[in-house]
Amino acid sequence: MSHIATHVALANFSVRVFAMKTRPWPVIVVSCLLMAAGGVGLIYHLTEFKGLQPFPYELLLISVVRLLAIIFAVYMLLGRNWARWMAVAWIAFHVVLSAFHSLGEFAMHSLILALFAYALFQAEASRYFVGREPRTNG
Repeated sequence: MSHIATHVALANFSVRVFAMKTRPWPVIVVSCLLMAAGGVGLIYHLTEFKGLQPFPYELLLISVVRLLAIIFAVYMLLGRNWARWMAVAWIAFHVVLSAFHSLGEFAMHSLILALFAYALFQAEASRYFVGREPRTNG
């Protein structure tokens, strides 16, 4: 490799390293909260499967929803934009569910939705998610 080619290769490498995006702290916080809510809820609800007859399909559905929270959180940490949208949809789903419960629960879920949306769609977070989707051939 020639001396000039080495400098060009090093320059390209340093540009790529400089262009790497650091993960904004609001994305980290929201992802951790989603992982905690998903993990704790999943463990809690899995303990309710103790040989119940008939099979509690509603518990299976609840467990899948909890597992989805964990998946969305992990992929948000990886910078996937679709996961950001799905995380907001996940908490919006809980706002709708809590509308059938107490006013306090509805208010709390609504507040969490507003905080998640603000954290995940502010300028710094939006820059983090833009352009991080994997490329496909074709």
